[in-house]
Amino acid sequence: MTNKLYQQVQACAKAYLAQREHSRLELHHKLIKKGFDSTVIATVLTQLQTDNLLSDERFVENYLRTRINKGYGPLRIEQELRERGIASGLLNQTLNCHDPQWIVRAQQAWQKRFGQNLSPDRREQAKQIRFLQYRGFTSSQIKAVLSGSVSEES
Repeated sequence: MTNKLYQQVQACAKAYLAQREHSRLELHHKLIKKGFDSTVIATVLTQLQTDNLLSDERFVENYLRTRINKGYGPLRIEQELRERGIASGLLNQTLNCHDPQWIVRAQQAWQKRFGQNLSPDRREQAKQIRFLQYRGFTSSQIKAVLSGSVSEES
């Protein structure tokens, strides 16, 4: 491995990280697409982690905040993070599906899409359930929202 190649990979990786946080796997895939050698990429990414410029923990925090603000639930976020190479241990540590706040977030997503009215029509209810499932909320969270048992102060 030449020093020049190492510096090219490092400069490219830092440019990606300057735009936004990336998981190690995401950054690896982007650098592979650029045509860099996998062993050089691994060395650079390890050094970036050592220098605390690349952090899966920081990536998860930012990603979680962004997806929550867009109205997504824990199941969808968990799946997306797994696709980005985040380890199960880190997911379990940061994503608590049993947190009562998820029900409040599900209700907010539901209200934004459907308003305040709980439809008596079965087809409309099925549509609302599918919407919340697609967003990644659990069945118990969906049931709480559609039963109207979510308290406003939660």
